[in-house]
Amino acid sequence: MTSTGTHLASPLTPPGWAGVATCALGDVEPAGRPWRPSFHALLLATGGHGTVEVDFTAQTCRPGTLLWIRPGQALRIGSNGLAASVVTFDGRIADATRHLAENAPATWQLEGEDEDAVISEFAQLSVDCERHRAGPVAADLLRHQLAVLLLRIALLTPDEAPLGAEARTFARFRRRLEAGHGQSRRVEDYAEEMGCSVRTLTRASLAVTGRTAKQVVDDRVALEARRLLACTPMSVAEVGRHLGFPEPTNFGRFFHREVGMSPGQFRAEISLNGRRGVPQQRPPAD
Repeated sequence: MTSTGTHLASPLTPPGWAGVATCALGDVEPAGRPWRPSFHALLLATGGHGTVEVDFTAQTCRPGTLLWIRPGQALRIGSNGLAASVVTFDGRIADATRHLAENAPATWQLEGEDEDAVISEFAQLSVDCERHRAGPVAADLLRHQLAVLLLRIALLTPDEAPLGAEARTFARFRRRLEAGHGQSRRVEDYAEEMGCSVRTLTRASLAVTGRTAKQVVDDRVALEARRLLACTPMSVAEVGRHLGFPEPTNFGRFFHREVGMSPGQFRAEISLNGRRGVPQQRPPAD
């Protein structure tokens, strides 16, 4: 399979020997182009105003904004005066992420006691990552502190009613799609793998997202195409083959239909925006 390595080394500190690490946004070099971390990153804005671009959408940040960047997302950090604390971690070390990574939102605006508690957890993790360099006891401590932080984040989202049958079906479908979008764009294949009908998947997709199962598949493939074009040196033809398009013309037609421009135009626009930096937005009202 063609390599999907990124253009840039990670501007964030990757998880270390314990599977968790911390850094400050002001300590990292801004990325002119998007890149794809292979780990989770929790970013807590502590000062200033600015934007962080996640999957090609600029997230407006101010003190108290908490972002969760998942592995594989396209991330771009600009020189925009934003100060933030960052915790990075390998999802395999924290059981809580199995539920949170799938169901938690991507952003919160913290206030009051919630903000104080999360700031405290970030600060303690940073101190202990600096103090303890190795050893099984220190690793257990850092992983325990990460678990506490994730549980605090879980409590930021109110408990929801138990998922209905269609929501459970859609959740299963999304998991299969996440693993298989590079091999198949046929809803029939996912339905067969799940032991249900295409009609069942379409009904579940419409109930949860308002889009058909086929549209959900195409959305995911188009997102992966944009990530690969923006974050890797793969040619347009290589990106197409990686996503199951044997002919570049077929991939080009698909991409233009979904994104509104050709793959080459999209890549050129990303490069131009990279030279300009992450676009600024008006600071949100306090």
